Amino acid sequence: MYQLSLNLRAALLSVIMLVVGLLIWEAAIPAQQAAGELTEYELLTGGGAPKAGVPPPSQVIAKAWEQLSDPFYDAGPNDKGIGIQIGYSIYRVLTGYFLAALIAIPFGFLIGMSQVAYKAFNPFIQVLRPISPLAWMPLALFIIGDSEASAIFVIFICSIWPMLINTAFGVAAVREDWINVARTHELGPIRTAFSVILPAAAPTIVTGMRISIGIAWLVIVAAEMLVGGTGIGYYVWNEWNNLDLTSVVFSILMIGVVGMLLDAMFGLLQRRVTYAE
Repeated sequence: MYQLSLNLRAALLSVIMLVVGLLIWEAAIPAQQAAGELTEYELLTGGGAPKAGVPPPSQVIAKAWEQLSDPFYDAGPNDKGIGIQIGYSIYRVLTGYFLAALIAIPFGFLIGMSQVAYKAFNPFIQVLRPISPLAWMPLALFIIGDSEASAIFVIFICSIWPMLINTAFGVAAVREDWINVARTHELGPIRTAFSVILPAAAPTIVTGMRISIGIAWLVIVAAEMLVGGTGIGYYVWNEWNNLDLTSVVFSILMIGVVGMLLDAMFGLLQRRVTYAE
């Protein structure tokens, strides 16, 4: 009962902060700027088009209603619904992410079980890990020659390190007495790995997966700005080129919402695999 009351109070406080923030934002933008104002030269000469202004929340909400009422329309290469754009981005993220998981988790498991392997591979990991994923983009475009595959490769690169490091750390940190019990029961190495080590290391492994999905979603936006074509990153850049700041703000909010949902899914998985000693 206390936990429910605490959650309700926290939710109420969040709603109040949101409403107050939106009201302040709305009041801080003059109506002339919100509608688009002319430069002084354009006013004197009687010509020109309004320059873009920062949109108030009312315009962003109207844009959100317009876009979300038909999110999957397709009117050509440069005019697709927000649902289609997000779908392309999620496809690229999940493809690169799961390819990274197929390599990072088994490999991290192996080097976590061997101190020699851990010390041998650690220098390479520490050199490659800090490299910005976008720094690989020119090389990927040159070698692969395809923008779609290059974007997936960048997601693969940025996703692999948190999963690899956390898996190796989690496996290496499994209590020795649990492994000794498995040996006492004459369990083979494979059965010990799946019955003892994997369940014990699962919370740490999922933490690495959760970190990776956040980084992957962060990187795909920048990658799509570079390669263009489709995706939420390209959508943001295209609307900026059109000087449609209302669409830019709306797409930024959508990026945040999708990122929150991805994190929430892995947060739920993390709670499911966490055990109490």
